[in-house]
Amino acid sequence: MRQAFAHEAVVAMEIGEDIRAPGAAITVALCGHWEHEPPCPVAPHHTDARRSGGRVRLRVLFASEPAAEAGVRACIERALSECSLRGPDGVIAHWRLLEAQASVVRVGEAEHAARLVQG
Repeated sequence: MRQAFAHEAVVAMEIGEDIRAPGAAITVALCGHWEHEPPCPVAPHHTDARRSGGRVRLRVLFASEPAAEAGVRACIERALSECSLRGPDGVIAHWRLLEAQASVVRVGEAEHAARLVQG
């Protein structure tokens, strides 16, 4: 049975770069493309990105079978380690992964996490 998990990362991005690009890279890694029909084939997920100067903090909520958790986390980190993504407009966004680690689902995220678990 699927469970909800959280993963956090910090990337360095120049001001003006699209902060949605790292989340899109995660979606491409997990789903094959950032635009796809539901459900997500590997792990239903949501990425929140918040900029503070030249750094962007990413928080990924995802749902997977517990046995697949480590693989999903590795996939997220591989996507962020690639450090770039060509968007639909042809512009390439760049970033540099500074840190990434497992986190816990926060109380305020419980409802969203439950929707991800349901698929």
